[in-house]
Amino acid sequence: MRMIRSTLIALALSLPNLAVAAIPITDRSAYEQPYAGADQGMSGTATGGGATAPLSAQGELFMQLQQMQEEIATLRGLLEEQQYELSKLRQENLERYQTLDSRLNEGVAAQAPSPSTAPASSESRAGAPAAQETAGQADPEQEKLYYEASFDLIKARDFDKAQQAFSAFLRKYPNSQYAGNAQYWLGEVHLVQGDLQAAGKAFALVSHSYPEHNKVPDSLYKLADVERRLGNADKARGILQQVVAQYPKSSAAQLAQQDLGKL
Repeated sequence: MRMIRSTLIALALSLPNLAVAAIPITDRSAYEQPYAGADQGMSGTATGGGATAPLSAQGELFMQLQQMQEEIATLRGLLEEQQYELSKLRQENLERYQTLDSRLNEGVAAQAPSPSTAPASSESRAGAPAAQETAGQADPEQEKLYYEASFDLIKARDFDKAQQAFSAFLRKYPNSQYAGNAQYWLGEVHLVQGDLQAAGKAFALVSHSYPEHNKVPDSLYKLADVERRLGNADKARGILQQVVAQYPKSSAAQLAQQDLGKL
């Protein structure tokens, strides 16, 4: 009986070891991290010591693709910005051409201004271009032909030659009855060419050199437009107010009043 009891005790003591031996040995990580790839994303898989394994080939490809998509998005943004600026410039140029067309239609009837529009005194000639015409008797017919030829270049849309022609006319005939008109149209040509600085200077010279000329209100209005385009809103506002105050019955004053409401 004692022998049987000893045998049962020995069997009981050996059962845990037999149970452990019956369990197959497997990788603990299979139970601890069954979704290691999903948990770690594309940055690698965790090891037993907490370190990060190198990216797989698919992970590196994904990261490169993501970087390329970000760069493409940036380039698209830059392209859209440039397209907007180009569209804005085209619209401004279209407005300049349209304005020039309307001015041309008005100017055809006024190509030969009456002598009353010419400077009447030496005071009105102050500030005229430095290159004065040579002393001698003026030839109104020659001046008229020269001016009309310059004006025809504008109608032909040959703005480079028109700019040269009007500049030469003003150098040769600064006191001509056509000089005020020539100075104004020179400003219009510079404006269409996109040279805002030269346009502003030309428009300013109309009122400075030919203060009694009938183109002064228009030239001041255009000068205000140039200042606005250059970002000088305060200067533009002041000039527009001057047009309204000094030339209230002119068409330029009506346009100036409208623009003042927008500034």
